[in-house]
Amino acid sequence: MKFTYKEALLAGAFALGSVPLAGVAQAQETDGEAVQETVFVTGSRGAPRTLTDSPVPVDVFSEEDITAISFTDTNDILRTLVPSYTLSRQPISDGASFIRPAQLRGLPTDKTLVLVNSKRRHRAALVQIGGPGVQGPDIATIPAAALKTVEVLRDGASAQYGSDAIAGVINFILKDNPEGGTLQFDIGQYYEGDGETVTVSGNLGIPLGDKGFVSISGEISDQNATVRAEQYCESFSCVDVNSPDFLTGVDTSVAFFDLDTYIANLPNANIGEGDVVQPWGVPNATAMRFFVNAGYEISENMELYGFGNVSDSKSDGSFFHRDPGNGTIEDVRLEDGSIWSPLAIYPGGFTPRFNGDVIDYSAVGGIKGLLDNGFGYDLSARYGYSEIEYRLDNTINPSLGPDSPTSFQPGDLSNEEFQLQADFTQEFEIGLASPLLFAFGASYLDEGYEIIQGEEASYIDGPFALPDPFNFCNDDLTPTAAGMMVTGLDCANFTESDSDDDGIENDGIPGIDPVYRVVGVGSNGFPGYSPAFSDEYTRDSYGIYAEASADVTDRLFLQGAVRFEDYSDFGSETVYKLAGQFDITDAIGLRASYGTGFRAPTPGQQGTTNVSTRLPNGFPVATGLFPASGPVAQALGAEELKPELSTNYTVGLTASFEDFSLTIDYYRIELEDRLNAISTQDVSSSDPGAPPVQMMGESDEDFADRLDDYNDALAAFNNFTALSNAGVVGAESIGGVFYFTNAFDTVTEGIDIVATYSKDWANGQSTDFTASLNFNETEFDSEVDEFFNTEAQFDFLNGNPEYRGVFTVSHDVGPFNILGRANYYGPYENRNITSSSDRTQEFGEEVLFDLEATYSVNETLDLTLGARNIFDEYPDEGEIGETCCGRIYRSDSIVDWQGGYYYARAIARF
Repeated sequence: MKFTYKEALLAGAFALGSVPLAGVAQAQETDGEAVQETVFVTGSRGAPRTLTDSPVPVDVFSEEDITAISFTDTNDILRTLVPSYTLSRQPISDGASFIRPAQLRGLPTDKTLVLVNSKRRHRAALVQIGGPGVQGPDIATIPAAALKTVEVLRDGASAQYGSDAIAGVINFILKDNPEGGTLQFDIGQYYEGDGETVTVSGNLGIPLGDKGFVSISGEISDQNATVRAEQYCESFSCVDVNSPDFLTGVDTSVAFFDLDTYIANLPNANIGEGDVVQPWGVPNATAMRFFVNAGYEISENMELYGFGNVSDSKSDGSFFHRDPGNGTIEDVRLEDGSIWSPLAIYPGGFTPRFNGDVIDYSAVGGIKGLLDNGFGYDLSARYGYSEIEYRLDNTINPSLGPDSPTSFQPGDLSNEEFQLQADFTQEFEIGLASPLLFAFGASYLDEGYEIIQGEEASYIDGPFALPDPFNFCNDDLTPTAAGMMVTGLDCANFTESDSDDDGIENDGIPGIDPVYRVVGVGSNGFPGYSPAFSDEYTRDSYGIYAEASADVTDRLFLQGAVRFEDYSDFGSETVYKLAGQFDITDAIGLRASYGTGFRAPTPGQQGTTNVSTRLPNGFPVATGLFPASGPVAQALGAEELKPELSTNYTVGLTASFEDFSLTIDYYRIELEDRLNAISTQDVSSSDPGAPPVQMMGESDEDFADRLDDYNDALAAFNNFTALSNAGVVGAESIGGVFYFTNAFDTVTEGIDIVATYSKDWANGQSTDFTASLNFNETEFDSEVDEFFNTEAQFDFLNGNPEYRGVFTVSHDVGPFNILGRANYYGPYENRNITSSSDRTQEFGEEVLFDLEATYSVNETLDLTLGARNIFDEYPDEGEIGETCCGRIYRSDSIVDWQGGYYYARAIARF
């Protein structure tokens, strides 16, 4: 398919609220020699610009750059290529085990606009539980085999491209080959002998006559799990038979407990990987992902285009191990009066297994063209859908007792989007060094988020959600007629002491006979979505924008943009941006930008509900997340969510001297009303009674400590009362609550440095050097004590490295290519505050080296051998209690903690 120069410009001019179409290598004649420059449209909808001629910082990665990365997951490729893009592995974090959270320039990815072929990519169904509650596109659904180039705009761009473009824009450009293709085979495993991964991917181009193309890309992958854990042994629970603390926290008086049987079945507690009860590592995962990109030239100045995808990926993970006496494996009295314990099903305790099936598909179609008077148009429509289907195995609904299933369908999440877009451009000659490009357009977006009800057994409150469900005891703690028939029943079996210090023994406190035992409701680990919390949240919005840009002089480029957006649930906002590039010399330039941004909380962030096991105080507790606008969170003091507003500044230096280029960019992002989860609030069904009175001889300090403890207990009881009054089933089993709120303002500052150098040697060999370095830090710009406790504040600011660098050397010698890469992570800190200690750990800097060698057998076949993290480095082990429950390393660390990985790859081109 042949394109005229006019059409090449047209391809760059019509972006749907996006950065432009693919970066290309454009040859320019200089003194009779062809000089290759990477050119692209960025920050304006005009003619393509070079990397060092752009008014804003941007990275453009070619197909060769992408292929040179040993990963096949597009998320991992991005974090390898872009230092300011960070990614963490969270193996026990509900849906975040399946869709990994990422950041660009220190901000969550829902503040980065993601595009495919310059069209907005739909969001994933998952709302990350906790933290900023991220709901962004699932980048992993885009197979690397489908990518021609990737453009990463590292600048706030909401005025040009719409809501979400606060930290930047990532534009994935699909292959558009009308013929030929590739077939790639990857296989590898970790040094530890696990995590075996096999990926088969490829691309095929098919012509549509002589005026069109269909490019089909696909990827099929299978990944086995890793285990980087030790046996579970904590002060509150220890199941390590080789530890002197074995059986600490384990209630050996529970029915059906037999020591030999318990020890023999501990290896069966986890039906996942490894020989520990609590696995930590990379999950098992399989995926099938396909993309189709097509275009047809109706005439010289008109083209039809379309693309879409289908993706289905399955993965698994674990929740925390359940031991006898932890609130789940407890004795209860059955209707026949006998005592029963979940040990009858799981003699060694159990570790719930969580499975997710992520289904994703989309379709985009449009027509673009150029009229005879130079007026350009691009009309398009897109549809995107994402769904997560959950399943739990190896667990129970404790409230159902022996009638509980051991596998559950707790419900699904879905996100759906439909958008119509119209973009127009027109150039005007007004006496400047270049024509003034005026672009304008409008869009309409309809969004829907749905929490789909789970099967009844996953959320129902069974008989053991209440004390004495079969009425064996009277209110005066004597047996009823039915109770008198029960062997061993003791309705008046009190606890050893009461908790209100009133000096009266046995004043109506429930007994400890199993008849009074109350256990958790719902599939343990992840209770299902009940009808009360299953709902659909919808909204629509529209936006209009205008943009103008031009070379004012031969050395000065300026642009400006303004955008108005209106949301059915959050009202309207107008944002704007100014940017410019000034060439001091032919080789050195200055650039700067200033802009404002606006991001409305998504329907998912407004409506998501979750009850799961978390570690708010260092040990597993069932915690509930509730919508800020719902009755539960409102009863806890939540306010309606508001949009996040931003102000972005960038100042940069660019330099280009033949084979050497350098860009240095400073950025500052002021984010107002930043969305985040509050620190988990304790919940307790125990009424602390009347406030304490200072006793004779008691010091003021001791009394103040007792009063603080009372106030904490009262707050926890008030939270329980709020849950009960709001109709939360199983409120007695919830130990913590939290919700999303516009918690605080922040200022994020940083510097990006990117340098490249190419050297051709006299012997015909060549070497390419690339160095990318990012410094990033965030500070609070408002009072946060109301929402964040001291530990959460510290970890928010210090939990990730401020310095991140990637340094790559690629050397060609004949048919061989040798590539080496150093991944640098600076130091970072983590804090753990408990009732008895306040400790901080500093994690040292890490450098992980990659090395690979490629041999080109011929023009069609390349063979590669390589290793990531060749020296098998790991981050520092956790030492302050944050890495509990069998963890060795911080599982949320952006520094990889799986060790070395070796691999082989074959690529065939045809």
